[in-house]
Amino acid sequence: MEIKGIARETLHFILEASRSMAPLEFAGLLQEKDGVITEVLILPGTESSNKSAILRLYMLPNIKAAGSVHSHPGPNRSPSKADRRLFSKTGDCHIIAGFPYDKKSWTCYDRTGKVRKLPILDLEFEEEEEEEFF
Repeated sequence: MEIKGIARETLHFILEASRSMAPLEFAGLLQEKDGVITEVLILPGTESSNKSAILRLYMLPNIKAAGSVHSHPGPNRSPSKADRRLFSKTGDCHIIAGFPYDKKSWTCYDRTGKVRKLPILDLEFEEEEEEEFF
């Protein structure tokens, strides 16, 4: 599926989660619906430190990720060798958020580590009906 953009609300969640985790790295996988990134999946067993975040990809449920997201505790948002290895395994849209975690301090990369455009889209999210279990 071609990724057309990211929902503004989802990007806001990424930046807030990155800010609240600092100086530890925040990490997750990006989920899309109809070509728009709308969710961040946090995998069980993810380990965060001030130097890295380790995603346990073997914990990924039977779903396809559109890409990944993680934060860097400083302003440098360039992907490391380890980042590029992760990029090659999970989709084609990878976001790195850096300090100060605002609307100008994030970058999207493709699976090879090249910067790619990712438009921010204003979307109305539909309320999902809750199932009753009794």
